Amino acid sequence: MQTGDNFQLTFFVSEAVYNGFINTFNDRNILHTNDEFATSKGFKGKVVHGNVMGGFVSYFVGECLPMKNVIIHKQEMLFPKPVYINERLNFIANIIDYSAAVNTYEIKFKFLNEANERVCYGKVQIGLI
Repeated sequence: MQTGDNFQLTFFVSEAVYNGFINTFNDRNILHTNDEFATSKGFKGKVVHGNVMGGFVSYFVGECLPMKNVIIHKQEMLFPKPVYINERLNFIANIIDYSAAVNTYEIKFKFLNEANERVCYGKVQIGLI
């Protein structure tokens, strides 16, 4: 891996992914579980938990990078638009920095919905172990 490398994946936010998050973490916040409440606040329906995208980032780091001896040191995520159940997300990641002194990579990423809107973006710093 080197600075400038790019990666693309597609993720589908299925009902199973949505329910799996709720069942695993027990986060039943009303915005994420009640269509009526969510639409009353201006959303199209229940909003998927932002940390579902965190899980997709974890999958990318742990399973999709060409080296498997990695660990996440730091992660930053922002959510400018909501994500809904049954949306397909395009994930784009770019390696923006490598520090040989401490064996770390910095990767910028974004998730785009089917309308090509950025729904989540951020950075992850990974180290080689």
